[in-house]
Amino acid sequence: MGKPAISSWAALIDYCSAAMARSGREEFRVLFLDRKNVLIADEVQSTGTVDHAPVYPREIVKRALALNASALILVHNHPSGDPSPSRADVAMTAEVVAAAKALKIDVHDHLVIGRSGHASFKSLGLL
Repeated sequence: MGKPAISSWAALIDYCSAAMARSGREEFRVLFLDRKNVLIADEVQSTGTVDHAPVYPREIVKRALALNASALILVHNHPSGDPSPSRADVAMTAEVVAAAKALKIDVHDHLVIGRSGHASFKSLGLL
């Protein structure tokens, strides 16, 4: 009721691509979901430079607790256009997953959005 809903994988990709694919700066967002995977909030956690946005796992988990979120979808863009995850992306994701897991918050996926497409950590076996 009055909350934004993303009803399918295609809708999620379209939504994230429209919001982030053409940005000249890296942006890190978190989609906070309830127990039924309904979107509670879509929040920009940080905006960075052309190739980096700082991410603080503690702040992500703290916000998830404040929103009573049960799950997260992490999303960031690569201004270069190439959505391939970097080693730093993989390491940071592992830190967020570990912090969330300790409090029984699921991380469903981490999407990297580029002008030429997207990459899903889950689909790539990285999550």
